[in-house]
Amino acid sequence: MTDYLDTPEARRIAYNYTPGKGPGVVFLGGFRSDMEGTKALALEAWARAQGRAFLRFDYSGHGVSGGQFDEGAIGDWFEDARDAIRALTEGPQILVGSSMGGWISLLLAREHPEHVAGLVTIAAAPDFTEDGYWAGFDKETRHQLEAEGSVQIPSDYGDPYVITRRLINEGRTRLVLRSDLTLPFPTRFLQGTADEAVSVETAVRLIGHAQGDDMRLTLVKGADHRFSEPDCLALIETALEEVLGALG
Repeated sequence: MTDYLDTPEARRIAYNYTPGKGPGVVFLGGFRSDMEGTKALALEAWARAQGRAFLRFDYSGHGVSGGQFDEGAIGDWFEDARDAIRALTEGPQILVGSSMGGWISLLLAREHPEHVAGLVTIAAAPDFTEDGYWAGFDKETRHQLEAEGSVQIPSDYGDPYVITRRLINEGRTRLVLRSDLTLPFPTRFLQGTADEAVSVETAVRLIGHAQGDDMRLTLVKGADHRFSEPDCLALIETALEEVLGALG
């Protein structure tokens, strides 16, 4: 059953929480995705079978949460994740971050390490507003964004994405690949080689940049950005089990 959390920032966040033993698992979805996706539901089923606590939620402007997507930015969604973890879970959690959720999870690890017991990322997209969108815009598109406040770009997932000036500018205050990033807990990065949204080079850059004693990157030949085929879902579960095993 979907419940709702009213956050200190006056946002209404939809969530589903499965009680169980700790450390719990929190799924952090991607840009314009929601908590009803294949990976979120598969991990919820895995957690239920394990008797482990599990939280999935929609960022503001996503899914059935309140707010408008076009008004949001990375910092807003980071706050949503932080507030949900603080209000709805107990003790440090294992974060599973998909795409943008990977960036959000890294922000949580940097800003609130007390909430993080371990980390699994799936096609993590740190700094994508700067290194993906802004870097890929030509001069005319950048001018339009600055002058009009937004641009539309094609999406492989349906309607065009609206990219706002605020998304780009606010994202610059949340970058994680330009300064120290310490991950002092078991960390597993998963990445498909056929991912057209996040490159293998990004995954290699991330593991090269981050500091930690227990980090591994797994590349899956032929896997795309969705990373939702049965063998990919099994790999996510295996990564979670590795993190749990390392935690003892």
